[in-house]
Amino acid sequence: MPSHLPFKALHAFEASARHLSFTRAAEELCVTQAAVSHQVKHLESELKVLLFKRLPRGLKLTHEGERLLPVLTAAFGQMSLALEQLGETTYRHPLHVGVVGTFAVGWLLPRLADFEAQHPFVDVRLSTHNNRTDMAAEGLDMAIRFGDGAWHGIAAQPLLPGFFSVLCTPAIARRLITPQDVLHEVWLRSYRADEWSQWLAVAGIEEGMTKPRNLVFDSSAVMMEAALQGVGIALAPPAMFTRHLANGTLVQPFDTMVDLGSYWLTRLQSRSDDIAMAAFRRWITQAFR
Repeated sequence: MPSHLPFKALHAFEASARHLSFTRAAEELCVTQAAVSHQVKHLESELKVLLFKRLPRGLKLTHEGERLLPVLTAAFGQMSLALEQLGETTYRHPLHVGVVGTFAVGWLLPRLADFEAQHPFVDVRLSTHNNRTDMAAEGLDMAIRFGDGAWHGIAAQPLLPGFFSVLCTPAIARRLITPQDVLHEVWLRSYRADEWSQWLAVAGIEEGMTKPRNLVFDSSAVMMEAALQGVGIALAPPAMFTRHLANGTLVQPFDTMVDLGSYWLTRLQSRSDDIAMAAFRRWITQAFR
């Protein structure tokens, strides 16, 4: 084992291992992807072990890499905090979070300023997705997703149950006297093909031979914008639209709710929380308590 391991190479490996991406690591370290790859190869040569398996889409840590990552992440985190306390650096730990659209707009964005005020050392970088995401390929540290929590290679922590109900504008709501009346409206749908069937079953309604006209969206956030503009009626979680319900731009005409899954905070099983991820996890967990 070499007595003087190169600091730059250790830093390049730690960033690459957190993101499972040389590209994301290069963005964080403000160097080229080639430079990061070169430093990691140099470290592997010094240690005489492979730290990554190079895959067509991203990286995967080897057993040796998994052992080294938490040690370096803790060490770099302690160094950064110590320097911040001494006033010698303004370095902020980047945190790349992918968030399903409805959760981003309905819950996270109104509260994001609170997280940043409590954790000024974290540099949050958000991207939205339609519940289909490849964390390794996209270089995400964490992702908030909707479903049953069973994703291959993903560690998932439940945040909030997803109870869905009919949401629409007040003008449309005036036409919805009974749940049966939804059959005469335009249904706004996201990627879940059976969501309306499940709601109708809970409401005790038979769909019949004639189905209402459907408009399908690849983004739940865009679907809800269509609902706000009176294009049709949507099934969505009222908990994500409390502001709209409070100001009257959206109405929940019926109490009938259907459980379609939950919101989850996820990360790759192959990596552990760094200082920024741990801070975000503590904050969002406390918020839902």
